[in-house]
Amino acid sequence: MFSEKELERYDRQIRIFGKRGQSLIKRGTAFIAGAGGLGSAVSMYLAAAGVGRLMIADADFVEISNLNRQILHNNSSLGLSKVRSAEKTLQDLNPEIKVEAIQELISEENVMELTKGAVLIVDALDNFSARYLLNKVALKRNVPLFHGAISGFDGQATTIIPGKTACLRCVFPRTPPKKTSPALGATCGVIGSIQALEVLKYLCGEGELLENRLLIWDGIRSETDEIAIERNPECSDCRSLAKFK
Repeated sequence: MFSEKELERYDRQIRIFGKRGQSLIKRGTAFIAGAGGLGSAVSMYLAAAGVGRLMIADADFVEISNLNRQILHNNSSLGLSKVRSAEKTLQDLNPEIKVEAIQELISEENVMELTKGAVLIVDALDNFSARYLLNKVALKRNVPLFHGAISGFDGQATTIIPGKTACLRCVFPRTPPKKTSPALGATCGVIGSIQALEVLKYLCGEGELLENRLLIWDGIRSETDEIAIERNPECSDCRSLAKFK
């Protein structure tokens, strides 16, 4: 199952998950929506951990204003598509995994096709219209959705399990007003790391996930809080697309 090089690479986490857990990580396929600040942190930690296949989707190109937080990219990436830059960074980080660069804008027409084959979806986006599309496709495919969002020093994260937890639309029934939020790289690192940890726990079946809990990070005070969330029986997304316990 593992080469000698892989056993050496993953030695410190095999001490946590065991070889069985590492094999479950290796067999995982994650669809990561976004190669920006959150997507950088999530994808780099999942790649380093040995998630076998990372599908990363983004339609944008690298600009200098991205570089304060989007650590997948650097000065030599300027002008390149974010997913091609991400692919190179992630394959350099871990050549043992497969990275698929998807230079597409996620839309209602393509989201089902783009996520085909993924056993989980990571929301590393910065707009709720596309997040709602991910929410719907996660419910349709019966795969978990790992949500994260940041603004300045603040961030949030939750893990959505179809058939078990509230969906994203239950938690955020209306699209927030569109705005360009301030973005700090360290905040992306905090929330992206939480998302990556949730993914690894899910793949291995270890620990307690952020199910029906919205974790709130206050970076100014270095404090976390939790809001209990529950399914809305009138939710337009999950009412007809999932069977709940």
